[in-house]
Order: sequence, then structure tokens, then C-alpha cells
Amino acid sequence: MALAVFDLDHTLLNGDSDYLWGEYMVANEIVDRAEYQRLNQSFLEDYHRGELDNDRYLQFALHPLTQHSIESLYGWREDFVENWIQPIIAAGTPSLLNKHRQQDDTLIIISATNYFITEPIAELLQIPNLLATKPEIVENRYTGKYLGVPTFKEGKITALMEWLDNKDHSLDNCFFYSDSVNDLPLLEAVSHPVAVNPDAKLGEVARQRDWPILDLRK
Repeated sequence: MALAVFDLDHTLLNGDSDYLWGEYMVANEIVDRAEYQRLNQSFLEDYHRGELDNDRYLQFALHPLTQHSIESLYGWREDFVENWIQPIIAAGTPSLLNKHRQQDDTLIIISATNYFITEPIAELLQIPNLLATKPEIVENRYTGKYLGVPTFKEGKITALMEWLDNKDHSLDNCFFYSDSVNDLPLLEAVSHPVAVNPDAKLGEVARQRDWPILDLRK
């Protein structure tokens, strides 16, 4: 039995669920179109360059949750996952997940995208363990703040090591699948790094280090 850790966006999905949630809110007039769409695109470009100011981004991304009831948010989220996320599950994702299940591996998603968005996606993919930045809820309302260390760059290692405490797994028998150079810290920490649909920077590193490269889009 091994530990199989998966990034989510552009890895198991053919797209970015965080960015798409922003587009969903724009399309459904939950947020102001012009301003939100401009900033959402700008943050996405920063992320792909490996230059994202994650604290600033989280302030932006979590603020809309403070403007609506949890009941409304969960209703929109259900529609979003069904109609925007399910169609972009990568073609190779089910077979990869099933391969690890057949080996009795422990499956876990670790994503920089916040828990509000990723929780139902992990359920959709039938992955029982999820590590993601958790938005704070006080008196049944989102506050716009987050709890603990964000699961971004080195924060993914912190979150995973905390999760591994008192479990029969370690990074010495761990696969990590990711598309992004932002995940290089965790890729370097595990025994089995795998680049999936890698961005240009990660692709270069993977080739230099002879890491496996997968394309789940096919």
C-alpha cells in the first residue's frame, strides 16, 4: 500500500476549478462582472507564472462567500459541480484513480483551491481524503478569512505532514501527481513525483530529472 496524492486543477481536471467558480459567479450575476472577471484572470496568470500572491488572492476569492447565505452558496455550488466540473474531468482520471484503488493505495487530493470548492469535487471523484485551504465559518456565515496554513507551495507539505501524523504512511512511499511548478516543493519531497500535463517550467524540470510525465487529457 502506498499513498497516492493528487493535485486537482489541470491534473485530474481539464481546467481550474477555482477560476471557473469565479466565471460561474460572473455568469450567474453573483458578483460584478467587469471587476471580478478582470481580477480573476489576472490572478490566474500570476499563478501560471509561479508569481501568485496567495494571501491577496484568498482575500479576493473568499470575499464573495461572505455576501450570501450558506444555503444559497451550497445550491450554486451543486449546480456548478454538476454542469461546469463534471464535464471537465480528464479522460484518463478514472483509470489512474482505479489503478491506485486496485493496489489498495490511500488516495488524497491536496489543492490550493479552497475547501468550499473542492469538497464536492473530491466527493464526485470518490476520493475520501482532501486537504485544501479551509474558509472560516462563524455562526453559519463565511467570514472571508481562512484557517491554518494555506495549501499552496510549501504549505502543501505542511498540511500533508500534519495529516500523516499517526498514520501508517510517509513521503518515502508516496506518489504525487501535479501539473504545476507551484507544486515543486512537494514533488521534490515525495519518493514518486509524477508530472501530469505539466506547465512549461515543470515540464523542463521533469525532463531534467527523468520524472514520469503523464497526459490525462487523452
